[in-house]
Amino acid sequence: MNGRTLGERLRKLRKERHFSQATVASEIGVSASAIGMYEQNRRTPDNETLLKFCEIFGVTADYLLGNTENSVYVSEVLDEFTRKLAEQDALMFDGQPLSREEKQQILDAINAVARCAEKLELD
Repeated sequence: MNGRTLGERLRKLRKERHFSQATVASEIGVSASAIGMYEQNRRTPDNETLLKFCEIFGVTADYLLGNTENSVYVSEVLDEFTRKLAEQDALMFDGQPLSREEKQQILDAINAVARCAEKLELD
């Protein structure tokens, strides 16, 4: 691991998304100064706040806490799942084979979720 702290990771994610500290604070329900203190490692977020950071930035708590170097974006997970789903020939649900139309409906739903996730990442 490269030794990045929670604060450094929070700052990096916030800047990558072009969010101000005030924007993140508003989304999480804390003050902008609290965000600054988290980024400076002068304060540690409680579990609820940590989970809110995960939701806003689309990463795992393990990534934020430095337990892994890989941040996981929702859109990347959905892309991988969609790819694997599309490759399946004999896909079943509850023991019943899915028709081509049902499989396409699932793919369409996943793509709709991916578009929502992208919109959240851009907002």
